[in-house]
Amino acid sequence: MAKGLKGIDNAAAEKGKGVETLWQFVKFIVVSLGAFVIQTVLPIFIKMPMSEEFQTRAFSWWIFHDATDAKTGAVTGLGLFLAANIANIVAQIVSFFINRNKTFNSDAKISVTLPIYIVFTIALICFSAWLSPTLINFFQAHNVGTDLALFLSGAICGAIQFFLYFPVDKLLFPKKKEEAAEEEKAE
Repeated sequence: MAKGLKGIDNAAAEKGKGVETLWQFVKFIVVSLGAFVIQTVLPIFIKMPMSEEFQTRAFSWWIFHDATDAKTGAVTGLGLFLAANIANIVAQIVSFFINRNKTFNSDAKISVTLPIYIVFTIALICFSAWLSPTLINFFQAHNVGTDLALFLSGAICGAIQFFLYFPVDKLLFPKKKEEAAEEEKAE
């Protein structure tokens, strides 16, 4: 029996589409956990060199606005907005390539799949960028510190993205052509 990830992939494929999809979901979870760590921890490091004034600087652009909690006066400003979204972008770039190559064993053309992935990701990032300040202010209004509020906001936005990405990636990254041909011959 072949060893390693490729061997497990082949064994799962031999057991049928359901088992293969379940195995892909397990691999997707592992990759997503890596993206989760990036998305929730990186903002804390990104904001470190930022001044307090920059972190809480008021901004308003398109559908994105700083969020100020009326009760506490806590402000989710430009710096925190940038930290959360830069981390989200980095997490999605890493996820794209690992999921394409390892989770779904796909040879789908990057020139086709990446633009589709980018559009989908931008939509999710816009949603998260809209939701994140609201969550941060909610947590800060309940006496949660800025770092923990950033972490929790990233975790919630990441969970939402997780449940939306798997079906999209499954469609976007079909199996490598030679593997699909080998399976058809085996059947």
